Amino acid sequence: MSDPAIQGIKTVLHPVKDLVVARSVYTALLGIKPQTVSDFYVGYDIAGQHIGLVPGADTQGMSAPVTYWHVPDIEAKLAEVTAAGAVVRNPAADVGGGRLIATVTDVDGNVLGLLQDS
Repeated sequence: MSDPAIQGIKTVLHPVKDLVVARSVYTALLGIKPQTVSDFYVGYDIAGQHIGLVPGADTQGMSAPVTYWHVPDIEAKLAEVTAAGAVVRNPAADVGGGRLIATVTDVDGNVLGLLQDS
C-alpha cells in the first residue's frame, strides 16, 4: 500500500489577490528572484521546494495554501486515496508541460494536492 516512489511534498501553492504585491513580499521573504513569472503564476525554486503564487485562486475554490505530494502515477494515487475515503475536489488536469495536478479532500475537509511530472 505504501508507495516508496512518492517524493514527498515539494510544491506549495499560495492563493494571492494581488500578484505584483505578493511577488514583492515573497521575493523579500525568500531572498531570491522568481524563476517563473507570468500574468497567471509566479514560481520560486529554493532548497528543493517550489513555492507558487496563484492569482484568482479563490475562484477555483482555493482559499488557503495547498501542499502537493509528488507522485509517479496520479490516477493510481487518486484511486488509492478515494478508496480510503478521500473525495476528489479537482480531477487530474494538465497545467502545462505534461505536469498533472489534482486535489482531494480528506474526511476532515483538508485539501491535499497530488502532482505528477511528465
